[in-house]
Amino acid sequence: MASTRDVLIAGGGIIGLSLAVELASEGLSVTVIERDRSMRGASWAAAGMLAAEDPHHPAGLLPLARLSRQLYPEYLATIERLSQMHVPLRTSVALQQSDESQNAVTVERFAPGLRSQNFELIEEASLDPRDLCSALPMAARKAGVEIIEDVAVAGRRSHAGRVRAETAAGEFDARWFVDCRGVFSEGEIEPRKGQMLMVALEPERLSCVVRTPHVYLVPRGDGRVVIGATVERGVRDTVVHEDALAGLIAHADALLPGIAAAKRVDSWAGIRPGTPDDLPLIGATADTDCFVASGHFRNGILLAPGTARVMSQLLCGRVPDVSLDAFSPLRFAAVRR
Repeated sequence: MASTRDVLIAGGGIIGLSLAVELASEGLSVTVIERDRSMRGASWAAAGMLAAEDPHHPAGLLPLARLSRQLYPEYLATIERLSQMHVPLRTSVALQQSDESQNAVTVERFAPGLRSQNFELIEEASLDPRDLCSALPMAARKAGVEIIEDVAVAGRRSHAGRVRAETAAGEFDARWFVDCRGVFSEGEIEPRKGQMLMVALEPERLSCVVRTPHVYLVPRGDGRVVIGATVERGVRDTVVHEDALAGLIAHADALLPGIAAAKRVDSWAGIRPGTPDDLPLIGATADTDCFVASGHFRNGILLAPGTARVMSQLLCGRVPDVSLDAFSPLRFAAVRR
């Protein structure tokens, strides 16, 4: 006989685990099934910018992005309380390239030697996702969430008013099923590979995020600077290619001279889950009692608290804080008809 719970979440990345913690706070029993190790996919590979006001976001993303940014202090406090692990914000402002010319004194304060002055200074925090990768699974377990790793969901079906998921480890029965599997989710999900690297600079060289359409620099506060990232549509492998990194370094060095000569600390690649319109899939599917929260592309870290909140409200029968119409998992089927 399948074991039972209120909610079964497929996917142990930042979206799935954040939702699990939120649902557990509502008194629901939650199991998360992860095909690999928790927080080892796109969450682990992310840069960690909480870029709610990035002008390159689709307009429909803004309400959810702003809600999520508003929730972040509470979200981090909850994770730290449960896990007893500190997840610090590494920066508090960003220089976003724009048509406006920022005061040179301001640029020099945060990024001495930055060549272009066409930047807008915005209040925008960043964190190191690796901190969340350590703390969030611990927080979820402390909240009472069951996490089952190295097990993939092979299929599911409705059965006697509940949803039954099939895995190599047996069947799991739940009132609701939520697909948070990222690039492995069902529906209109497109893999988008991103390669990036980290270099070591003097800490005073850069104390804020610098972002252009071609490259971003994300300091970790201790001299380490993340440089990213490629966007390779339809590519699922995580192989790092030297020519791709060389292109990122060239763009970064053109902004902040000296980066090309800096010591390389690390390089890696991740696979982001994208959608045709760059908006996530959040809401009910065509299958009874089955939902999806996936397809967050480059914004999984930013959107995790907001997605967890609105999905929890939806499952608990409350009106979500922001409309989910733009994120309907059924929107592409409607277009095809």
